[in-house]
Amino acid sequence: MVKFVHVFGIIFLCAVAATAQNADPGGHGSLSDYLDSIYGVDDNTGLTAFPVLNVPMGGRSEGMASAFGAVADDISFLEYNPAGSSLLGRSELAFFHNNWIADAKIEGAAFASRYKNIGYSAGAKWLYTPFTEYNMFGDRVSKGYYSEAVGILNGSYNFLPGYYFSGISVGVSLKGAFRFVPDYTEDDGQILAGSGSSQSTAMVMADMGALTRFNFLKSYESRDQNTSAALTVRNLGSPAMRDALPTVFSAALSYKPLRPLLFSFDLSFPLNIQNPALSEKPYWAAGAAAEISSFLSMRMGLLYKAGGFRFAMGSAVNLDKISLEVNYSLDLMTQLQPLNRVSVGVRFDLGDQGRKQIAGQVDELYLQGLDAYARGNYQEAELYFEEALRLNPAFDPAREGLEIIRRSQEVEERINNLQRLD
Repeated sequence: MVKFVHVFGIIFLCAVAATAQNADPGGHGSLSDYLDSIYGVDDNTGLTAFPVLNVPMGGRSEGMASAFGAVADDISFLEYNPAGSSLLGRSELAFFHNNWIADAKIEGAAFASRYKNIGYSAGAKWLYTPFTEYNMFGDRVSKGYYSEAVGILNGSYNFLPGYYFSGISVGVSLKGAFRFVPDYTEDDGQILAGSGSSQSTAMVMADMGALTRFNFLKSYESRDQNTSAALTVRNLGSPAMRDALPTVFSAALSYKPLRPLLFSFDLSFPLNIQNPALSEKPYWAAGAAAEISSFLSMRMGLLYKAGGFRFAMGSAVNLDKISLEVNYSLDLMTQLQPLNRVSVGVRFDLGDQGRKQIAGQVDELYLQGLDAYARGNYQEAELYFEEALRLNPAFDPAREGLEIIRRSQEVEERINNLQRLD
C-alpha cells in the first residue's frame, strides 16, 4: 500500500509538471497558464469581505485542498459541511496553526461530539497580521494588528439511520465574525482618531448542509458505507459594510474503492448576494487520502479557481489518543509568485461515548439469535434480536431476523393447518 501511494503521488506531480510544460512550447508555462487558457481569468475575484472565511484552519480538509464536503469524517468538517457532526465517529478536540501570507497567521480551535443521532460542535479561528505605517520620513506613525475572527456554533441531526444506509444528516452552523482595523494616518501624517473603527465591523451568517452515506460498488467487507454525497451553502448572510460575504453553494461526492483509499470531488458556485452579476466563477476541488497503516495517513488535493490553483498535500501520525497533522500548500491564488505555506495541527480523541462497546454487544446478541434460530428455538432467537434492537434501533439485520422468524412461524402454522384432520 505504501508503494502504491508513492506511485500515485509521483504520477500526480508528473502530470502537474507535464501540464505546465504544455502551456508553453518553450516549457516556461505553468499549470495556472494552462488552466487559465481553459477557464479564463475571473474579474470578480476579491470583491467579498472577510477573507478569513476562505482560508482553512488546517487538518485533513486542508490536506485534501478543501474537497471535503462529502468526506466530513473528522473535526475539520466544521468549515465545509455542518451536517458532519451527527455522523462523527468519535468526539474530538483540535488546535491548528496556519502560516498564510508573509506575516499573516491563522490560529484555530474546534470541538465536536454527538449523542445518538444529534451532533454538536463549536470552533473559532483568528487571522492576524502586523499593521505598521510609516510617514514620508521613514518614521513609524501607526502600528498594531489587522485581525479577523470567526466563531462557530453547530448542530445537526441524522434522520432515518440504518445498517445499510447511514440516513440523511442535516446541519446548521451559526457564525459570528468581526474585523478590527487599527487607526491610520491622514494625508498630513497624523493619526486619524477612529479611522480604524470606521473600517471595523461585525457580521452574523450561517452555513447549512446535508450529507448521506451509502454503499456503491463495494468490493470489501466493512460496516462503513463507501460512498457519500453532500449539498452545502456556506457564509449565507447580508453584506458587511456594502461588501458581500463569500457565499458559496457546493455539491460534493466521495468514494472508497478500497478500504484504505478515498477519492473526493467538490464543485462550488459562489454567489454575490448583493449583486449576482459580480459573483465569481464556479470552481472545483479534487482530493485523495490513503491510510498507510494504523498510525500513518496521507492526503493530497488540487483546488482550482479561475486565475489560480492550490495544490496541497499532508500527512497525519495517529498515536493512541492524539493525531499530529502537517499540511503543505502551494498556493497560486493569493499572489503572482508561488506561495508555499505549512500548517500544523494536533487533534485529541475524546472517545466514542461507548458506541464501540455497544456495537460489540449488538453483534454478540445477533450471533446468539442466529444460533438459537438454527436450533429451531424461535422464542429465544426473538429475545436476542429484540435486545439487539433495544441497544441499537438502527441494526437492520436483527429486524430482518425477526421478520424471518415471523414468516417461518406463519409457514409452520399453514403446514399444521393442512395436516390437521377435520
